[in-house]
Amino acid sequence: MDGVHHIVVSSTINHINPNHNFKSFSSSSPKILQWRSMTSNVAEARTRSPLRCFQCSRIDFSEGRIGCCSLFQPLWKKLHKVLLHQNDMIFIRCFQPQKVTQYVINLRKIVNWKEKLKHDFNILFVRVVVGVLVTSISFAVNKTPSLALTEENILFLEAWKTIDRAYVDKKFNGQSWFRYRETALRNEPMNTREETYTAIRKMLATLDDPFTRFLEPEKFKSLRSGTQGALTGVGLSIGYPTVIDESTTGVVVISSTPGAPASRAGIISGDVILAIDGASTGTMGIYDAAERLQGPDGSLVELTIRSGPEVKHMSLKREKVSLNPVKSRLCEVAAGGKGTSRIGYIKLTTFNQNASSAVKEAIETLRRNNVNAFVLDLRDNSGGLFPEGIELAKIWLEKGVIVYICDSRGVRDIYEADGSDAIATSEPLAVLVNKATASASEILAGALKDNKRAVLFGEPTFGKGKIQSVFELSDGSGLVVTVARYETPAHTDIDKVGVIPDHPLPASFPKDEDGFCRCLKDPGSACQLNNVALFAR
Repeated sequence: MDGVHHIVVSSTINHINPNHNFKSFSSSSPKILQWRSMTSNVAEARTRSPLRCFQCSRIDFSEGRIGCCSLFQPLWKKLHKVLLHQNDMIFIRCFQPQKVTQYVINLRKIVNWKEKLKHDFNILFVRVVVGVLVTSISFAVNKTPSLALTEENILFLEAWKTIDRAYVDKKFNGQSWFRYRETALRNEPMNTREETYTAIRKMLATLDDPFTRFLEPEKFKSLRSGTQGALTGVGLSIGYPTVIDESTTGVVVISSTPGAPASRAGIISGDVILAIDGASTGTMGIYDAAERLQGPDGSLVELTIRSGPEVKHMSLKREKVSLNPVKSRLCEVAAGGKGTSRIGYIKLTTFNQNASSAVKEAIETLRRNNVNAFVLDLRDNSGGLFPEGIELAKIWLEKGVIVYICDSRGVRDIYEADGSDAIATSEPLAVLVNKATASASEILAGALKDNKRAVLFGEPTFGKGKIQSVFELSDGSGLVVTVARYETPAHTDIDKVGVIPDHPLPASFPKDEDGFCRCLKDPGSACQLNNVALFAR
């Protein structure tokens, strides 16, 4: 294990007469010497591995050295300091035997420490026991696990170290992260891989962070495939559980991928999943629900869906779903006696690794049709890859801050646009958002709003102001870890608040590209939004 261990002791040290010539030592025929006592204050030892103890089996003072045998392995890689009264010879012994390795202490490095260090350390009590040329110091220290680390322990420590290094909250939800490690290694059963996974999940639960989570190897593989543009499932994007009535909760359907099994079965945005394979979603986390919806190609999943007042039971066959994140449409609408206005509508459904390239392609296609303005629809987009959010902001911005990345000590990084990747900076731009617009979508929306590049319509966004990174562990499992929080270019922390739009949208405003065009074209429609007002600040 890592970390620096400090041992600080107060002692009464028995002084060995240095004039004796010790050429040999036999435990069966000890020679008793004269001793005199003197009071000392502090002795210290430091090590970069767990505390290990040792005792002597032979002594040779011809070179001013004591030859010693370790009772533990690994022993101290380096004994940084043994600080005693000058010329004193001291031997440190602990009492937990295991393995034996040869180590040496050079007594000539002993220095006068009493005056230098008497104010530097807390004082603890230790009594020196003297006998048969061996002086023992009993240390008052916190117990550290001394058992040899198993393969399961090592995997647990790998997860612990990942959180220690990467997690945004260095107070770890008000607990001692080092103490938790020591306690878990001592008390948590880790005899099988499943027990180790349970111990890791239990450790993460102490952070009280729903976005920091553990993924078993298959689930970790599924997560990576989902951000790479394809996954095997039923084609549903889901949101956080919602209360349907006083006694019923469920997971909300945000969107259904066109042509996928769920869409063919008639599941639409706003429907609520009440159960997956008979398991109620009322107390099911969003990630657990998503994992249950995915599975092997051709396998079946049983769903209980509430659509309006109706409850449906259906069996869907999973298949590989291609995640094309962009839909686009050219809308021609009247421009108030000034001919027609050509509006390029782009709906972005997720931030996978295809997102920025797909949006660029849509812009170029619409540009060839001489669009006058763009609408970017981020409604029901729950985010995805943070770098794709940055790349998408660079498409629309000539220059300016995109986002500030902050840790527990403040701003640690700034992402900016310099114009090198900009391709659509002149046309008017409107951005549509709602309460299911989250994460990378909020970064993009906040950047476009604060840089006055776009007008935002809709309702306050979800308010996920934290950023997660994915870490793979040595056995193929993984951790999703909250590594930072972010602020918009105006230094707004949107966590649990969201990005506030400039204007609301009509309640009946459609979420599909065809419906969007119909609303703009029909002045008598309840969802009608004047295209001039759409881009006005």
